Amino acid sequence: MAEDKIYIFDTTLRDGEQVPGCKLNTKEKIEIALQLESLGVDIIEAGFPISSPGDFDAVFQISKAIKDTVICGLTRAVLKDIESAAAALRPAARPRIHTGIGTSDFHIKSKFNSNREDILQRAIQCVTWARNFTDNVEFYAEDAGRTDNEYLARVAEAVIKAGATTINIPDTTGYCLPFQYGEKIAFLMNNVPNIDKAILSCHCHNDLGLATANAIQGAISGARQIECTINGLGERAGNTALEEVVMVIQQHKNLGLYTSIKSEMLNPISRFVADTMRMPVQPNKAIVGANAFSHSSGIHQDGFLKDAQTYEIIAPEEVGADTSKIVLTARSGRSALAYRFKKLGFDYNRNEVDSLYEAFLKIADELKEVNDNNLLDLAIAFQSSTVTA
Repeated sequence: MAEDKIYIFDTTLRDGEQVPGCKLNTKEKIEIALQLESLGVDIIEAGFPISSPGDFDAVFQISKAIKDTVICGLTRAVLKDIESAAAALRPAARPRIHTGIGTSDFHIKSKFNSNREDILQRAIQCVTWARNFTDNVEFYAEDAGRTDNEYLARVAEAVIKAGATTINIPDTTGYCLPFQYGEKIAFLMNNVPNIDKAILSCHCHNDLGLATANAIQGAISGARQIECTINGLGERAGNTALEEVVMVIQQHKNLGLYTSIKSEMLNPISRFVADTMRMPVQPNKAIVGANAFSHSSGIHQDGFLKDAQTYEIIAPEEVGADTSKIVLTARSGRSALAYRFKKLGFDYNRNEVDSLYEAFLKIADELKEVNDNNLLDLAIAFQSSTVTA
């Protein structure tokens, strides 16, 4: 099967920054942008230039600092927005304007107090304006997840004709089930006559915990760009996590897809973004959480120590994580205890481990986790009891 590239569009600096408390200054944004370029991200959405002088300046400075990656600025379907984005992106070697409008009936009627035909014309107009500044124009159909597929196909055909080269299909509210989102992408692939002139993009939110699954299903169905953020940061419950989609694609080679991301940088950049944006990563977060490569169940520990692949489908070094951890708790077994003692320089035989295990369990029942200092105390006590005997 021939492999198809999935372009990674990172919006940590735009959608990710919309998380309360995650506001960045220009210097911090440039630092993250440089890390994203080193990571291998294809497109960096640097901000929403019209929103504030600070955001305009950040997009402008990032455009100067980044040499190879496409730099993107977000706009509404408003001429002043588009002119502002074009000005902010002027220093960029490879600029992209990301413009669009809501296409679901919820947005058309409640948000815009309009109708489908008027919104269609506004969609065409905003792309036409953007094309006056760059030939790299992405159109977003906000709330595409709840947009009627026939109408969405009409909009996509019209904006491609107007010059859009990427069509973003956002599941703005995180509403879709994976099969629904996949069917929507497939419908567009099969019912937009000029779809060969554009790339479909997945922008999925995580309100129901389905962002990664939806984005992957969209790629399987024909989308060739995924919009995501480091650590899944984003509005409300967050966006598709970059590290998750990258590793799903890397693990499931039978999909025939690949990215340009350097996976060994995923954990370092995760920590950098978490520290810079002052947003800790939950310990059980896939790929980059502190517990992602930790084993505490006795059954899991025993299997892992015999063959790491019994309980790890990704080696820590593949994603730049620390080594796998055997965490000692009251659920741990003898093999894990012997392993940890050996790490400390105590090579006990089976009978000695049996004797130590009973004392270990008493300590483990009192503590949440038995650490190296506890084990050293246990070893000293065991040695004393052996000498006395």
